[in-house]
Amino acid sequence: MRQIALLYNPQKAEACSVRNDVTEQLERAGIGVIDVSVNHDTDIMASHAQVKTAELAIVLGGDGTLLGVARQLAPHRIPLLGINVGHLGFLTESEPSQLEPAIRRIVAGDYHLEERLMLEALVYRDLKEVAKFTALNDAGIGKGSFARMVTLDVHVDDVYVDTYTGDGVIISTPTGSTAYSLSCGGPIVSPHLQVMLITPVCPHTLFSRPCVIDASSVVRLTVHARHRDVALAVDGQEGVWLQEGDEVLIRQAPYDATLVRWPDREFFDVLRNKLHNDPSSGV
Repeated sequence: MRQIALLYNPQKAEACSVRNDVTEQLERAGIGVIDVSVNHDTDIMASHAQVKTAELAIVLGGDGTLLGVARQLAPHRIPLLGINVGHLGFLTESEPSQLEPAIRRIVAGDYHLEERLMLEALVYRDLKEVAKFTALNDAGIGKGSFARMVTLDVHVDDVYVDTYTGDGVIISTPTGSTAYSLSCGGPIVSPHLQVMLITPVCPHTLFSRPCVIDASSVVRLTVHARHRDVALAVDGQEGVWLQEGDEVLIRQAPYDATLVRWPDREFFDVLRNKLHNDPSSGV
């Protein structure tokens, strides 16, 4: 391996400290480092075009930083290794305390690549496309800050499913099944499955339940709300305000996110330890 991109969140003091350690160890191993600071509005490729030449990207931050980087680098098929300097760090693969063995594994090629399904969300207003996003975790339509309900007609492959009235609806990937969807009663789904989840948020009925559909399906959500306090949120980081009659199409993105994974680290071990908040697990 000749060149690695090192992306870090400059707002996290620990990320800046770990960045120096990572750079030193990679350069000692003869690997070139492309240094990139990122925040919520950084256009990585516009400001650091050389990232395209990286064979791998190390991301220093929490899940939020990794999600933002994944949306930008996934189209370029650059594998991502997350080192957690955030809170939960569910998507990251290593901790700062495990930095040296992590770098040794990268240099030795002791890892495998895991493809994670992504979503594409398109917003149509008066039959015209007005916004387009990609998501690694989820795309959700919900109410804003005011306590008003949202009504959404949901179709899958042009077949009517149901009309949900409540706080909104989340469409998530298997990766996102342990995020917002889980908090709303959705199932935990193995990240290797090619499926999407439809999870109602606080539905105003006892009969609305989450469901799992094939990843090749197209979900169409039609907004019914007399107020303007309705929005589409993507990975909880990007989004757009919606209007009465807007349609949102959500489908599988044309590319996956590629994550670096250790061969001896199992999904259900991570799940158990992270969700039980066991800091001593080392997972």
